[in-house]
Amino acid sequence: MTNACVLVRLTVGKHTATREAVRKFKEVKEAFFVFGRYDMAVLARAQDRNTLIKLAANVNALPGVRATETLIEA
Repeated sequence: MTNACVLVRLTVGKHTATREAVRKFKEVKEAFFVFGRYDMAVLARAQDRNTLIKLAANVNALPGVRATETLIEA
């Protein structure tokens, strides 16, 4: 299994709806709001990197997401 953290910048007013949409992905283990440069952190686990890369692209495509940065376990 491979772990990842997707850091997400959100559109104002879309926080709760976007978090709930992210939590529906089966690879997502936790999604919570944070203070700082990003608005939300998403912790995920999958069988391989390719699955996590697809997850990151799917999160980035959600309404309310302005930008993401993905950190995948080395």
